[in-house]
Amino acid sequence: MFDLLTLKSGSLEVPGLAEKRPSVLVGDFIRVRKHSSPEGKWYEGGVHVVRLEDVGMKFHKSFSITPSERVEVRFKLNRYPMRRQHQALNQDFKLVNVMFPTEAHILDTVPGVQGITLHNELIAGNPRQLQAIVSIMNLPPGSAPFIIFGPPGTGKTVTMVESILQVLKKDTKAKVLVCTPSNSAADLVVSRLRNHLDKEHLFRLNAPSRLNRTVPEDVRPYTCTNDQGHYSIHSRTRVMEYQAVVSTCVSAAMVFGIGIPQGHYSHIFIDEAGQGTEPELMIAIRTMVTKQTNIVLCGDPKQLGPVIRSGIARELGLQTSYLQRLMNMDVYDEQQGFGRSVVKLVKNFRSHRAILDYPNERFYAGDLEACGPPEVIDFYLNSKHLVSPKYPIVFHSVKGKDDREASSPSFFNIDEATIVKNMVKDLLEDRTKRIAAADIGVIAPYRAQVGKIRTLLKEIAPEVKVGSVEEFQGQERTVIIVSSVRSSQDYINFDLKRTLGFMANPERFNVAVTRAKALLMIVGDPSVLGLDPLWRRFLNQIHSNNGWKGDGIPWDPEEPVDEAGGYDQAMRERAQEEMGQFMEVIASGEAVDDEDDVVVERSDFV
Repeated sequence: MFDLLTLKSGSLEVPGLAEKRPSVLVGDFIRVRKHSSPEGKWYEGGVHVVRLEDVGMKFHKSFSITPSERVEVRFKLNRYPMRRQHQALNQDFKLVNVMFPTEAHILDTVPGVQGITLHNELIAGNPRQLQAIVSIMNLPPGSAPFIIFGPPGTGKTVTMVESILQVLKKDTKAKVLVCTPSNSAADLVVSRLRNHLDKEHLFRLNAPSRLNRTVPEDVRPYTCTNDQGHYSIHSRTRVMEYQAVVSTCVSAAMVFGIGIPQGHYSHIFIDEAGQGTEPELMIAIRTMVTKQTNIVLCGDPKQLGPVIRSGIARELGLQTSYLQRLMNMDVYDEQQGFGRSVVKLVKNFRSHRAILDYPNERFYAGDLEACGPPEVIDFYLNSKHLVSPKYPIVFHSVKGKDDREASSPSFFNIDEATIVKNMVKDLLEDRTKRIAAADIGVIAPYRAQVGKIRTLLKEIAPEVKVGSVEEFQGQERTVIIVSSVRSSQDYINFDLKRTLGFMANPERFNVAVTRAKALLMIVGDPSVLGLDPLWRRFLNQIHSNNGWKGDGIPWDPEEPVDEAGGYDQAMRERAQEEMGQFMEVIASGEAVDDEDDVVVERSDFV
C-alpha cells in the first residue's frame, strides 16, 4: 500500500513506474481512499493510459478529491491471466498423446532429410536443425508433442521459424498458431516470419492492454487496432484466413473467445516453452487442440523456467514447466527419441569455447560445439582486459558490502557497482578493441543493484543494457559483466527460500554465464559464491586458467568439490526446517509472506 502518492486531473503519479515497481498495465484497477478517512470508502478506478511516471485513471462520478489531498492507494492484482488458465484447465480434454505421450504416439522411424528446399540456406550445414525441421514436417496428425531442445546460442528460434514455413509450404491448407510466454519473444518470431509472409497471411495478436510504444516498428503492420487506438482482434472470419497467428500464451485465449473452432489450427508452435507454467501453455493447447493437431515445443529445460512468486505453488510443483515434465519422460530420451520425438541442437554460434566449456559440461553432457565466427568470439584474446591473454573469462574477487535500503527488500553492493562502472569505462576507452556501448550487457540478480549500476552508467554509457538474468534470457552481447552482489552469508537462507540471486539456482547461473560472445567478466565475493558447489567448481576452473584477479581464492582450488554440498549445509538444514513450517502454514490456512525481487514481463490480459 502506498499512502504518499499524488492524485490529480485523473492521473496518478507512481514512483518506480518506469522500473515496473509496481507494474501497471492498461485495464488494471487501482483502489483509492482519502487519507483523512482511514475507515472510509475505497473507490476503484480503471487505468486507461500508462505513461513513464504516471497513469491515467477513470473513477465513478461520485469520487471527488482536491489536488492537495493525500490519498492511500492499493494496486489490485488483475486476475485475467489466471481466469484464462482456469478456463483452459476446465475444458473437457482427454488426449493422452498430449498430456502423457508414450512410444505409440511418436514417429516409428527417423525421416530422411533429402530433397528439402530451405528458406534459410545456412541451415543446410547444420544436420540437427535440418532433422528437426524434416521430422516436424512429417509428423502424422495427432502425434505426441515434438520438442526442439535448444541450448544457448544453437538457433532454436531459427529452426522453429523454418519449420513453420516448411509446414505451410508443404500443405497450403495448414494453419499455424504460434505462442510464447512473453511479448518480446512473440515479436521476435514475427520479425523472422515477416520476411516470408505478408500481412495478409501473418497476424500478430496483441492484448488490448499492451502499450503501442512497446511494439517494435517492424511488427506494427501485422497488428490490429480499434477506433480508440487500442490493440484488438479481427473478426472470426478474418482470423481464420491467416496462415499464421502469433500471440502470447495468455492472449491466445482471445482466439478461443471469438469462436475459432477447435482443430482449426493444424499446428501449434510454442517458443520459449520452458519459461511458461503448464497451465499457461494449456490456454492454447486445451482450447484449440484436437486429435488431428500437432504441437511443437521449443525451449531449454536447463535455462530459466517460469517465475513462481508463491512459495506454496513452487513447492507443489507449479514451477515445473510442461516442457520439463515431458522431457523427464522416457519417450523424450535425447538418444532414443532423436528425430522421432526430440532433437537436441548442439552447434553453438554465440560463444568462445572457453566461455561455453563449463556450462556445456555441467548442463549439456559436453555435446555443444563452439561454432561462432572467429572474428567475433576471438575479439578480446590478447587484450589488456584479460588476466590470461588466451582466456576470455575474468573473475574479479572483491569482498564488498551488500546492503538494503529501508524501503526495499532488494540488495545492492556499491563496491561491485563501482567496479562494474570502471570495467565498462575501460572497455569503451580502449582504442585497439573498439566496442559500442550497446554491445555490452550487465547482469545483476537484484533490482536494487540494477538501479545502482544504471545510475552510475547513465552519464558514460546509457546504451549499456543493465538487467536481471530473466531480462537477458534469449539475448546475447559481445561482452557480459555479471555482478553477483552478495558479500554477506547472513541472508543466504533468504535467497534459497525465494530463489533470488544465483545461490542454489543452476538455471539462473546457466543463463548468466552463457550470454557472452567474446568476453565474460564476473565481479563477486568467492566466500559466498563458493558455498554453492556449482559456483565453486566454476571459480576453480577460472582460477586454474589464470583468469582470477583481486582478492585471493579463500580455499584450496586443487581440493575436489563435494557435489553433495556441505559448504552450505547450514543453509540446507534451515531450508528443511522452513519446509516443515511451510506445511504447517498450509494446514492452518494462514497466508505466506513471499516477496520476490525477480523482474519479469507481465502476462497480457484483455
